[in-house]
Amino acid sequence: MVKHTTHTDSTNLKSLSRFLQILDGSFPSGMFVHSFGLEPHILKAHVNNIDDLKVYFKNLLIDQYSKMEFVCVQKVYEALEKEKLDWLKKLDNEYGAYLTFEYAKASRDIGQNYFAQIETLPKKKSVKTYFNLIKTKSCPANEIVVLSALAYDLDIAMENFIVMWTKKNLINIASTTLKISRIQPSQIQKMLFEFDEILESIDFKKINKKITNFNPLFEEVIFAHKNLEPKMFAT
Repeated sequence: MVKHTTHTDSTNLKSLSRFLQILDGSFPSGMFVHSFGLEPHILKAHVNNIDDLKVYFKNLLIDQYSKMEFVCVQKVYEALEKEKLDWLKKLDNEYGAYLTFEYAKASRDIGQNYFAQIETLPKKKSVKTYFNLIKTKSCPANEIVVLSALAYDLDIAMENFIVMWTKKNLINIASTTLKISRIQPSQIQKMLFEFDEILESIDFKKINKKITNFNPLFEEVIFAHKNLEPKMFAT
């Protein structure tokens, strides 16, 4: 587990302010989020109401984020803290192998969008070095890696960044249900508030050390949906 120092309130306010701006998908970088099969789950009546949706999101945390994205964030923080840029370069280059083709492409495209906006912000040597690797096309700039690096540079604790990034994704995924289900916006808002406590209760010391990418939520519907791509597995 990477240790983090205590920071002043002014630093935290500045850091949080910047991330509120950066994570706003409407401007200027855009937004992309993978629902991991929520739409076909709704269409096939596996998710009918707000209770089903809450279970779906809990499983998304258990089966997807805690085994892949959270592990990735942890590895980014560790590599930057130890100044092991070769680790980070390898992680960024191989990350797409765990994703479907379209997801991998979107991850890199949105990461490059973020990079274009925040390229001049880093202050720490290790983050500057990583950003230079992106600039010289040595790293693809996957979204989660770029944002994790900036969070590290801004002295945002790993746990806080994970919670902010996850909540942003849950909000964006939940918003898609308004168009294809009868779940009410007020119900979704209330459910998302409940996830604050769920996220707060996660024991980040028990995050996996190795990335895995089997997600039963996704695998269950992937072959039954003509528009979903088979996964690419890293070996």
